[in-house]
Amino acid sequence: MTTRILPAVGDADASRSITTLLSQLPDVEPASPVGDSTSLLDLLSRLAGESLDELPEVVLVHERIGPVPALELIREVALRFPAVGVVLVTSDASPGLYSAAMDSGARGLVGLPLSYEVLAQRVQAAAGWSVGVRRHLGQGADVFTGPGGRVVTVSGAKGGVGTTVTAIQLALASQASGHTVALVDLDLQGGDVASYLDVQFRRSIVDLTTIQDISPRVLQDALFSHETGLGLLLAPGEGERGEDVSDRLVRQIISALRHRYEVVVIDCGTYMNTANAAAIEMADTTLLVTTPDVVTVRATKRMVRLWDRLQIRKAEETVAVVNRHTRHTEIQPQLVEKITSTRVARVAVPANFKELQAVVDAGRMQDLEPKSTVKQALWQLAGELGLVKTGSAEKPSRFRGDRGSFGGGRRPGRTR
Repeated sequence: MTTRILPAVGDADASRSITTLLSQLPDVEPASPVGDSTSLLDLLSRLAGESLDELPEVVLVHERIGPVPALELIREVALRFPAVGVVLVTSDASPGLYSAAMDSGARGLVGLPLSYEVLAQRVQAAAGWSVGVRRHLGQGADVFTGPGGRVVTVSGAKGGVGTTVTAIQLALASQASGHTVALVDLDLQGGDVASYLDVQFRRSIVDLTTIQDISPRVLQDALFSHETGLGLLLAPGEGERGEDVSDRLVRQIISALRHRYEVVVIDCGTYMNTANAAAIEMADTTLLVTTPDVVTVRATKRMVRLWDRLQIRKAEETVAVVNRHTRHTEIQPQLVEKITSTRVARVAVPANFKELQAVVDAGRMQDLEPKSTVKQALWQLAGELGLVKTGSAEKPSRFRGDRGSFGGGRRPGRTR
């Protein structure tokens, strides 16, 4: 049997050394190295989407991989792709690091400088474990493509473009179609999810900052169960406390939420920090909300370039959502796509704040009328993004207290 190995190495010299040694191992098929954590996760996600058999048996993670630290990356790969054996390559072979690597989900550790015998042993052990897991998974009826729910981040090109409204309505549409949904407010200094949903809360995301390992029970204690059925993880009431939320904590929270909910919608606000940058990097789908005016489109382009420089998301991997759209504006969605190099959603949200004003002032976004053209567009957008079960989000309705219920509202986009 041929063992497929994917090296994840950020250092050019180390990459050449590892690739050369791997090519000397018997019955091994080394893939071209990936240079950062984002590329690794994207590649594994793409391969897993095709078939379990497309995934490599072994992934080698070098200690200087970035931007995600090596141990955090190993944890993420182990959680999302448990049929892949991960081996850490490091110059520190101390018992402490070995224990930390095993706790993160690694199947072995190889010290630097590399030894042919040690590398061969670790690769063989990880590959054997991977084959055993796949044989076990293959007994099921479904093809395994990695555990966990869908993570969608919603960011704003600038303040006031409708980021929170978009995130809330996407979450409500997904939940109403029958999915279990968590809504996370990562606008840590000025999050308004609680205000829009009429929530009085005591626990927030900052209550998790002192927890080393986010267990399901700990996570449940921090979540607010909303009347709509959404699980809410809210931003702190005191904005300055948001500085305590680290990228490491966000990665742990998202990984835990993936295993508890089918859909996780994250409001990232408009201000970039390490916390929401980690969320954007981990997301399956990243939305960037903009409006059809020159200033905001320029801000959209700046944000896309910032994400690219930070190596957290490429422009072509970002979905731009045009809010407050009218037929008469000079800037149409096609022009936004051309200027920003993003993929613009087919659904544009119409400009009609009068529909929103009453529920915004009351803090009852869940009560937005089914006939609202804004709600119809956002629920149709949820369908376009694959956040709803087939055929379920075509009739948005007012929440009635029972999960997944829909009223007799007209189809999105159709008005009297």
